[in-house]
Amino acid sequence: MSNDLKWNSKITKVEPNNVIVHGYPIQDLMGKIRYSDGLYMILKGELPDEKQSKMLEAILVSSIDHGCSPPSTLAARTVASTGAPINAAIAAGILSINKFHGGAIENAMLTFQEIKATAEKENIDLSTAAKDYVTKTRNQKKTIFGFGHRMHTDDPRQKKLYDMAKELGFDGPYIEISLAVKDSIKEVIGKDLPINVDGAIAALLCEMDFAPILANAFFIIARLPGLLAHIYEEQTDNKPMRKIHPTDYEYIGTDKRSLK
Repeated sequence: MSNDLKWNSKITKVEPNNVIVHGYPIQDLMGKIRYSDGLYMILKGELPDEKQSKMLEAILVSSIDHGCSPPSTLAARTVASTGAPINAAIAAGILSINKFHGGAIENAMLTFQEIKATAEKENIDLSTAAKDYVTKTRNQKKTIFGFGHRMHTDDPRQKKLYDMAKELGFDGPYIEISLAVKDSIKEVIGKDLPINVDGAIAALLCEMDFAPILANAFFIIARLPGLLAHIYEEQTDNKPMRKIHPTDYEYIGTDKRSLK
């Protein structure tokens, strides 16, 4: 008689005194790999090579925090201010990551993949396919995700990620497509919009062959330590139930410094 409740998983084997993740004993990984290596491995089933490891680590660090004003940070601080436990405050922050805040990575990945597929199907260059996409999207009055920023006109995070992509060999067709879309937006729409960090991460995740369905999770994982820091500061440095202004705050932390 078959058991209809039985099901399978390829990720982790757990039995008494033994934890195996994609074939690796967990204790053999501890102290040997970066956390980002573990993230890559748990999703892909294999450990990254050194170049993949450095690229993913940079992606995660790029989005660790962006000040007090992002919606996820304000949500997390507001809930923390009510005296809620840390898991509730973290959840509030994560639930505020959506289409227009941190959640543009998936849509940008789908955009870049669509442009590449169009170029291959119609046997046209990536620049032409990008311009066609921007023109079509503008006519449909739809948003092109991954471009423009409320604060930055030349996002230092995007520049560093693309410099590393070139250095590590990830400056492939999707990086080219993102740059072509930027140029096409300026030509077709008349706006000189920067590639924002979401767009840069999207291009790189495409280059690293991650599925778009996973895209926004990378932002959530990256931003979690930042949310935690803001929650802790809110609960230790401020009065509970205060009125939290979204922009009227001042940075009083450590002055700019360099790595030794």
